[in-house]
Amino acid sequence: MGEHFGEIMTRRARLTPDREAIYDVPSGCRFTYRQLNERACRVANYLRTEMGVQKGDRVGIIAQNGIHFVDLMYGLAKIGAILVPFNWRLKPYELEYMSNDCQPKLMIVGPQFADLVNASRAEMSCKRFVSLQCAKVEAECSYEHMIEAGSPAEPERPELNEDDPLFILYTSGTTGKSKGAVIPHRQVLWNCINTVISWGLSESDVSIVLTPMYHAGGLFIFLSPLLYAGGRLIIESEFNADLSLKHIQEEKCTVVLGVPTLFRMWHDCDSYKAADFSRVRFLVNGGAAIPVELMDAWRAEKHVIFRQGYGLTECGVNCMSMTNEESVKYNGSVGKAIFHTEVKLLDPEGKEVPPEEPGELCIKGPTTCSGYWNNPEATKKSIIDGWFHTGDMARRNKEGYIYIIGRYKDMIKSGGENIYSAEVEAVFRDHPAVADCALIGKPDPKWDEVGLMIVVLEKGMKTTEAELIAFCKERIANYKVPKQVIFADSLPYSAYGKIQKMELRKKYL
Repeated sequence: MGEHFGEIMTRRARLTPDREAIYDVPSGCRFTYRQLNERACRVANYLRTEMGVQKGDRVGIIAQNGIHFVDLMYGLAKIGAILVPFNWRLKPYELEYMSNDCQPKLMIVGPQFADLVNASRAEMSCKRFVSLQCAKVEAECSYEHMIEAGSPAEPERPELNEDDPLFILYTSGTTGKSKGAVIPHRQVLWNCINTVISWGLSESDVSIVLTPMYHAGGLFIFLSPLLYAGGRLIIESEFNADLSLKHIQEEKCTVVLGVPTLFRMWHDCDSYKAADFSRVRFLVNGGAAIPVELMDAWRAEKHVIFRQGYGLTECGVNCMSMTNEESVKYNGSVGKAIFHTEVKLLDPEGKEVPPEEPGELCIKGPTTCSGYWNNPEATKKSIIDGWFHTGDMARRNKEGYIYIIGRYKDMIKSGGENIYSAEVEAVFRDHPAVADCALIGKPDPKWDEVGLMIVVLEKGMKTTEAELIAFCKERIANYKVPKQVIFADSLPYSAYGKIQKMELRKKYL
């Protein structure tokens, strides 16, 4: 097909110039498709003519959610430059590492992160900064000036093809240093096509962006597919349960993405009881598996369709799809491979596993990334014969529906046996007193490793280590039962609701 992403906003603005595209809550402004395209052109022209940004150059941004991400995604696509959104939860040394890894030509800095950037600046190869919303950094110009001074005319396109990189997105690095996934034009475009076709999106859909836009979820789950289809989006800079519920209702949202933490916070907030979800066609959970009981509570109390999504930065981001009926019939499943995508489940020898057997989920199609920036080793390990090895363990039932079990590599080797953390955690979560838990391997002279379970209890509930271990012994093989249980007040979660086991290992081992 050879299509690149540089024309997408140009064409959308040509088709529906006066339709509202975005309500940017932080600024209180609403933008039509014509205005979006004009802003993208202004940013592109200014960066190219005034700041010398060429095809292939990286442009970094560290900022809260807002219209600036949309300007840059579509603007840089036009001139073949690469956007690198940095996670604003980083420590200075992590920002130094990532920025020196991808070497952006300049970095756009939001006001909340000026201190972080100033603390990292001495060690960073990047020396040119643009100040967004009066951020206190030594800057060459302000972002607002770029928008005012840049020409609104379409910039001249360099030679562009579908494999040119459009983003570098650093993955959360549950296994050590973060890696920069290289997201080409085709990946963003085919994710739009896949999502619109498989999820049945249309120009009459409205969604809200609540997850961080430094992450694939905020950029690609609903934002770019809905802008492709001509729908409307609301962008919020920070998550506030009551305020976002108000916007979902007032702006008449039809499709809503959340992560387990958000669905839990909404469910527990004051305005949930009276909230009206009658316009919502479906809710989708992403980021991490959501407890089936929480989905069921929403279904019973709000009569909503609730789907479990699955995706990862490197493949999509939307990899699976299901119909509304299937979301009830195969509760807890993520569905089947999305339209232009293939999946297979492999055992450690690389052979496909039969139905109901666990295997590593591998994905192939135009929505897989090109590999990792500056990291041929990691690329070679992850992409084999065009198949991306996700590191997630899944099983497929006889009807072909896929269930994610946990991290394939999140496993403890005890006395020569493999114990998958997810399986043991699922048993513990079935205990009425357990709100959440995480299994880590503890070094052991006899067995190599034994299981150590960290447990957070439900409010007002009590249980003991002995009771939980006995509960577990009735349900799974003895060798899988943890040797020790520690009670904690909370677990460390990533922005997407994944438990950060590295933090737990640091704390408890």
